[in-house]
Parts: sequence; structure tokens; C-alpha cells
Amino acid sequence: MDTFIIQGGVPLHGEIPISGAKNAVLPILAATLLTSEPCVIRRVPDLSDVHFMGKILRSLGASFTFENGTVKVHAKRVRDKGDYDLIRKMRGSICILGPLLARKGKANVSMPGGCVIGTRPIDLHLKGLRALSAKLDIKEGYIQAKSRKLQGNEIFLGGRVGPTVLGTANIMMAATLAEGVTIIESAACEPEVVDLAHFLISMGAKIQGAGTPRIVVTGAEELHGAEHDVIPDRIEAATYAIAAAATNGEVTLTDMRCDHLAAVLDKMREAGVRFEARGSSLKILPGGEIHAVDVSTQPYTGFPTDAQAQLMTLMLRAQGLSIITERIFESRFMHANELARLGADIAIEGPSAIIRGGKELSGAEVMASDLRASAALVIAGLMCSGRTQVNRIYHLDRGYEVMDKKLRKLGARVKRTKEK
Repeated sequence: MDTFIIQGGVPLHGEIPISGAKNAVLPILAATLLTSEPCVIRRVPDLSDVHFMGKILRSLGASFTFENGTVKVHAKRVRDKGDYDLIRKMRGSICILGPLLARKGKANVSMPGGCVIGTRPIDLHLKGLRALSAKLDIKEGYIQAKSRKLQGNEIFLGGRVGPTVLGTANIMMAATLAEGVTIIESAACEPEVVDLAHFLISMGAKIQGAGTPRIVVTGAEELHGAEHDVIPDRIEAATYAIAAAATNGEVTLTDMRCDHLAAVLDKMREAGVRFEARGSSLKILPGGEIHAVDVSTQPYTGFPTDAQAQLMTLMLRAQGLSIITERIFESRFMHANELARLGADIAIEGPSAIIRGGKELSGAEVMASDLRASAALVIAGLMCSGRTQVNRIYHLDRGYEVMDKKLRKLGARVKRTKEK
């Protein structure tokens, strides 16, 4: 397995572009199963999850090519059953269930996997599909779904910790070919859901309200091929912005959406980070004294759970106590123990992490447990004096396009090598 070797203590400087959003592109790729015509998706990040989704689409009978950030998919004929071992390894694969069922009238999809960050049940996905008249069983690790013709309905998708993003995507995609009108109440409002809706509309779907808690979908007889540019990755942008602030650097991020980062930028401003936000670019400025802040993760438009670990590393620079409360996933503080190896003082009490900042950090060998924890450990390594080794960085390759190259472009001393 690959590892990152980081020689820390160097402020980041320079300019990098932000890639297309991983959490938008995976459902969009799944949506290509809704039509027998070719689709072209641009601004696609070169990530292991994207290539994995490509393998899943090929296992269903679709053609899939990826070249220079552009994906071409042609699902002229598709099977209703995907490769068990492929699908179970990636949580995002669950979003093929709705499109397959809507197009084929049946679908057999293995239960999905993904990062170990807590329970992420798919009960709301199944609830929504049942409301659309699907008959569902779970047998031998497969979700077996059938419906002669999906029927529009009113569906409430609110869950224990708020709306479900992938559940909203799945039901919205299935409803595009259902008979009649589907109303999704307590729908997820994330920009990635809106981006999927824009792609579906370009395919001929009739969707209103994406980006609000109430989405209305009027079913169509069929959808056609389309072309689409994926939105910028707001979590990648947040990660590099926090990395710049954590190293007291001066970094400009381009090709991004500042309006998608309102909650993150608000907390960074409260923490004393100086920056200039201008539409599609964000410049982090050096010299700000970092203050302790408290934050709770929330569904969009609140502070994103996917930026929680990165903010924790920034709080290691702050004098005093910070409290970060995780409201979305119950096991998303696994990076805290690894940060402690670098000298961090973090106590976990229930859903909250209490960070006593201002401690001197020194490099050590640490192990990544999930995608965003990996990013937090890399940022911490950039802050440390001495050498930090971050193991199991295959997690990073799932969600950050060539992170080591982008960091080196900003002057970081980072190299990728094999674990010994």
C-alpha cells in the first residue's frame, strides 16, 4: 500500500484548481443507466471511486471510457444484476438501485460498503422505493427489487440525523421514469443533489425544487442522452483552504464555488483566518491569529461532516479549548487518536471532541482510517516539525485527485512511496 512522507513546517504558497465533486459525479454516473443513449460527463475527477463506478457500470453491460477528465457512458443494454463483490465495496454504489429498477422493472444490488465512519443504513432508500410501488427483499446479501411500473407518490425522507443525500438521489432518479407525480418531502438540499437534478433535467426529466426540502418529479416515458459538467468539489476546496490556514500560508483556490462553502468560511472567519472570496476563487491570506471555535456538524447548509476532521487540525493551532460536535456519524473521531501521536491534546466525550490547542506538534507515523481522516492527518503532517508518515492513503485516492501533486505545487514537501 502507498504512504505519504511529509516533511512539515513549510507554509503553503501558490495556486491550484479545484476538481469536480466526487459526491456529485457518482450519482450522475449512475443516472446514465436511465437511458439507452450515450452520455458525456465532463470535469470528472480522476479518483479510485470513479474508476470503481466505471467497473460497476461495465459489469451491468454499459460501455465506460475515461480520458482527460471526460467520461463517456453508453448503457444501450443493461443487466438488472451487478457484480456482488464490486458493488459491496463502495457505499456510493447503492445509487444504481433506483435507476436500474426504474428502467428494467427489477434490480439485484448487493448491500454497499464504504468508509468505517459509523452506521449508514439504507432504510430510507428502501422506504422511498416501496412508496413508489416496488417490492423489496434482502436475500443472500442482495437487495432484490421488482416493480411492473413505478408509481409516483408522496414520500417523506427525513431520518434520525436529517435528510439522506444518496437516498434523495436514488428516489429522485427512480421517480423520473415513474408514472405520475412524486413529491419528496424533507429532501436533501446539498449542491450535489442539485447537480444531479440538472443532469436529469438535461436528459429530459421534469424536476422542480432541487436544493429545497421539497422536490417534485413528474415521470416521463423515457429519458435521452445528455452532456454535463460536474460542479466543483466543495470538500476538496475546504480541505485545501484549511491546510493553507493551518500552515499560515497564502493559497489561491480557483475553479470553485464560494457559495457552496458558506458554513466553512463562516467558521474560518470566526477562527481568525483571513481570506478573500470572489465567486469562483478563494484566497487564503497569512498572518491571522487562530482562535478557538465551537462547531456542530449539520446537513447542508450547516457545517459539513466531511470537513469536520480537517477543522479539528486547524484548531490544534488555536490557544484555548475548541469543541467539535459530530451530529451526522457516530464514529467519525477515529483520527483523534492518530493526531494524539503527533502531540495533539484531544478528549472525546460522547459526540463531542474537546481540543486543547497551542501544543507543539512533531512528526510521527500515523494510520488513516477513512477518507476525511486521511486529509486531516496530511494537514497535521504539514503543520508538524519533522517527518510524518501517513499510511493507508488509498483512502485519499478515493476522494482527492492527485493530492500529493497539488500539495507539491504549493511548496509542500510530500512524496508518495510504498509502505515498508
